[in-house]
Amino acid sequence: MLKLIKNLTKRDVMFVILSFLLIVFQVWLDLKMPEYMSEITVLVQTEGSKMADILLNGGYMLLCAFGSLISAVIVGYLVSFIAADFSLKTRKKLFTKVGKLGMQEVKDFETGSLITRTTNDITQVEMLIAMGLQLIVKAPITAIWAITKILNKSWEWSALTAVAVVILLSTIAIVVSIVLPRFKIIQKLTDKLNGITRENLNGIRVVRAFNAEKYGEDKFNEANNQLTDTQLFNQKTFAVLSPVMYLVMNFLTLGIYFIGAYIIDNAMMTDKLSLFGDMVVFSSYAMQVIMSFLMLAMIFMILPRAQVSAKRINEVLDTEESIKDGNINANTTNEIGTVEFKNVSFKYPDAEEYLLKNISFKVNKGETVAFIGSTGSGKSTLINLVPRFYDVTDGEILVDGINVKDYTQDFLHNKIGYVPQKAIMFAGTVNYNVAYGSNGKEAITEKQIKEAIRVAQGEEFVLKMDNQYETDIAQGGKNISGGQKQRLAIARAIARNPEIYIFDDSFSALDYKTDSTLRKELKKYTKDATSLIVAQRIGTIMNADKIIVLDNGNLAGVGTHKELLKTCDVYKQIALSQLSKEELENA
Repeated sequence: MLKLIKNLTKRDVMFVILSFLLIVFQVWLDLKMPEYMSEITVLVQTEGSKMADILLNGGYMLLCAFGSLISAVIVGYLVSFIAADFSLKTRKKLFTKVGKLGMQEVKDFETGSLITRTTNDITQVEMLIAMGLQLIVKAPITAIWAITKILNKSWEWSALTAVAVVILLSTIAIVVSIVLPRFKIIQKLTDKLNGITRENLNGIRVVRAFNAEKYGEDKFNEANNQLTDTQLFNQKTFAVLSPVMYLVMNFLTLGIYFIGAYIIDNAMMTDKLSLFGDMVVFSSYAMQVIMSFLMLAMIFMILPRAQVSAKRINEVLDTEESIKDGNINANTTNEIGTVEFKNVSFKYPDAEEYLLKNISFKVNKGETVAFIGSTGSGKSTLINLVPRFYDVTDGEILVDGINVKDYTQDFLHNKIGYVPQKAIMFAGTVNYNVAYGSNGKEAITEKQIKEAIRVAQGEEFVLKMDNQYETDIAQGGKNISGGQKQRLAIARAIARNPEIYIFDDSFSALDYKTDSTLRKELKKYTKDATSLIVAQRIGTIMNADKIIVLDNGNLAGVGTHKELLKTCDVYKQIALSQLSKEELENA
């Protein structure tokens, strides 16, 4: 929790100090009122008292109450501002941190959990700050100050109040010890519920196609019931606090008056009036002490969950990034558009066996190099090492003659136009999605967007849309087909005009005619750029300058289509599984 509190700005700290001073002033006013009440009580019981004196003390009480109210309003505003500002900055910091995490760290946390930590967990800490800054400061100050005022009144009353405080503290301690372990469970169950909801929404078509709605509902209900039962248990446990608090408070009041009646009855006549005033004042201060512990009880209701949430937030913020930035952010060699793998081997951090083994090849500027192999041979993993989604385990990858680890990630990514295996669309217009590929140096113009869409063979369907280039695309591209998403994703890469294009099986959703036309246009448009293409279709890659064949993570062959048909059995088997012998000979 303290780590997160350190995120407060100087302005927030100034507001905290001001709030502290106002709370102290508010407590002083609240504790001043019983003194005026005692004075009024004595005046009312004393013969010859003037009404003006009674009204004067009553006026002082009203001023104290009004001053306390104004202080409370100002503190409420300041604390709300501090909490909201803290939440804003922490959420931004957490979002930025997640954006910098490597793919492995993101997988370790899971997407649903990261969403929960960025929203629900920060809200829990925000609630603690909003309430805690007031109650954590006000409660102990009020309790200690009130206790100092009543200690010299009567040891019997003081002993009774001490017993009440011990009962309250014991109750709070027992309740907190019971619910604290379950708050961690609640946040994990919230993660699980978010994950199930997200999974069901993303796969809604499959769910409906397989009539699996009942299965999805049962899976959701199981997680939902677990979360509800855990929360109900906590709420029921916390519910014990309120009746215990009020029971103790009411019995304390009765006890004070019972003991007071006994003391006053046995006192001398001259002391009775003074003791009666003391009893009234003591009763008021004792209630202030009890109310202080009631406020602390409210804090203890939200503090455990906020502590768990803070720990979860810090887990993300403290995660060491596996992908470290280099220092190079400018071209320092004469090479442009080259990619070279030198004895590259790779295995995932939690795996024992290597997925890629001793891969070496070089791609020169303007070349189109394709990667093919059976499913699981490591094609996508291999090209994902170039933009450093993962770092190589052994060996090195050079871009323009420099190890990719030596570049800043921003500079490296600005050299690359990446089209993922699964086309990703963002909520926004067609123009927005294509211009999303801006290289960070200058904005992509409308002319460049239209040209990119034309090259990607997307002009046909975009111009048929109601608002054409300003047509809204739903999040994830749910309102367009898979082929349309792929073409817009390709247009996004084209629009940024990079040195190196990476196509990770990005033509799979296209029909053969569109695929062929797109590749011809792409070849013209990207003739000076380097293209790395992962594909399953022989027809997509047979005209590549160089084809690299992978087999179980090993380099099985390198060459042109015709060369590999003669020298590489793996490639020949893949080719014959898709095309006839005659088609291959005539290709």
